[in-house]
Amino acid sequence: MPQPLLSAERLQSRIDELAAAVDRDYAGKNLLVVCVLKGSYIFTADLTRRLTIPHVIDFIAVSSYGDSTTSSGRVKVTQDIQQEVEGCDLLLVEDIVDTGTTIQFLLDILQERGAASIRVITLLKKEGVEEEDLPHIDYVGFTIPPVFVVGYGLDYAEHYRHLPYVGSLPAADELDRGET
Repeated sequence: MPQPLLSAERLQSRIDELAAAVDRDYAGKNLLVVCVLKGSYIFTADLTRRLTIPHVIDFIAVSSYGDSTTSSGRVKVTQDIQQEVEGCDLLLVEDIVDTGTTIQFLLDILQERGAASIRVITLLKKEGVEEEDLPHIDYVGFTIPPVFVVGYGLDYAEHYRHLPYVGSLPAADELDRGET
């Protein structure tokens, strides 16, 4: 089993704080929350349930990991959003930012579609990544060590999403080689 890194209670407390910041920053705006599937679905659900401002939710699915613990560096859209983004203020909800490749890809395509503004919220950001190498992240839940994490929506080969906490897989490199 994964080693707990962030408890369910700690996650929920921080999401309360993030929702209050989003409420404040988006008051009076035409908010479209875009959940990056699949890893962000639990975070997005918990975050949007706490918002008190009007908003619409949509989903986009991208892939850059497959069944590996490292990004391939190539991002592809596997499910596009349904809402028209032109003139909307978008909040892009990501589960984890480590290389910034996926976020930059999404920012580029959503800006081309005419969004009034785009901000990024991520539950997790890995430490050790130089800020100048990342796109601007407006809201960060937690900065974590550079380990492979699962739980609270994040997975390894579609497993562990159900965990109510975020945990690390101590032997993730062995999982990539098929060792257990």
